[in-house]
Amino acid sequence: MPKMILDWETATNFMRDAFKGVGVPEDDAKIVVDVLLESDRRGIESHGCNRFKPMYIDRINAGVQYPKTNFEIIKETETTAVVDGHHGMGQVIGYKAMSLAIKKAKEHGMGMVVVRNSTHYGIAGYYTTMATKAGCIGMTGTNARPSVAPTWGVEGMFGTNPFTIGVPTDEDFDFNFDGATSTIQNGKVEYYARIGHPVPSGTIIDLNGKAVEGDAAAALKAIRGGTAALCTLGGIGESLAGYKGFGFAMVVELLCSALQDNVNLKDLNGKDKDGKATHPKIGHFFIAIDTNHFLGEELCRKKAGDIMRKIRASKKAPGAERIYTAGEKEHLVWLDRKDKGVPINEGVQAEMNAVRDQLKLNYKFPWEK
Repeated sequence: MPKMILDWETATNFMRDAFKGVGVPEDDAKIVVDVLLESDRRGIESHGCNRFKPMYIDRINAGVQYPKTNFEIIKETETTAVVDGHHGMGQVIGYKAMSLAIKKAKEHGMGMVVVRNSTHYGIAGYYTTMATKAGCIGMTGTNARPSVAPTWGVEGMFGTNPFTIGVPTDEDFDFNFDGATSTIQNGKVEYYARIGHPVPSGTIIDLNGKAVEGDAAAALKAIRGGTAALCTLGGIGESLAGYKGFGFAMVVELLCSALQDNVNLKDLNGKDKDGKATHPKIGHFFIAIDTNHFLGEELCRKKAGDIMRKIRASKKAPGAERIYTAGEKEHLVWLDRKDKGVPINEGVQAEMNAVRDQLKLNYKFPWEK
């Protein structure tokens, strides 16, 4: 079965029905699916349909993630809130947390919400886009299972810890920087393993301090087994400033743990004391800054757009066709895919077939013709 295109309507309806089939309430299922498909709409295939079954359906079935989300605010002020997600759906928790931060920002200029006991919340850029659409600067980050080594270390101590920022502009797309603080994220290694693509050299380190290369499936197994770890931005050592990626990762770890009394580092491995799978207990933070509490949304959008246009108009390297600003490539992918659909590779085709059959859903996919 080669990679095939699944239209957006079918992808949306099928995944929504599948989540409902494992107990996710309909309104929550709509949020979860929108976050997942937004990843594919932006061309971030490592976090979309590729993770639909193994990251979410399977974890719900295993009981380590709850389909019904209890979003509990345990402390709140005019500009802040601390939330316990009680191991519910990370996308639902993220959506409600950023919505709350935006509401506080609109009322008081700034809002920050921190979360404990959550689960994987999808692409961080979804939540910063919520903010920019509302005329706010948005920031979010999440910690994750330990798979990244500190500079001069070889042991996976912290997660890929994305630090994500969005700024509203007057262009067709807002500035939206969404990137892990590691050179490569787990989802990308998983994706490479699915399609048989080798891991790039210098992105993974073994216990001897040597770069891991080649087979992505073997590299992923080594990371999961604790005999290899991802590298921070800048790579191995300090020659290319790996300590900077390490520092950014620690900022995210602290903001995802220290304010909300959340577990961190090795305690996020998703296993209990007997080595059995348990709740991941992930932490997040969400910040919204309302531009109208400064000199106004219109001025901010125009000024930010001007900056983006000046950057793209600057002198290019020989042979380079263009300079991109954050959010532009994702916008171009959406323009290409919006009337087509989402590409589904062979492995995900089989997973969708399996979920459909398990839940007895009435769908026929294009790869079955």
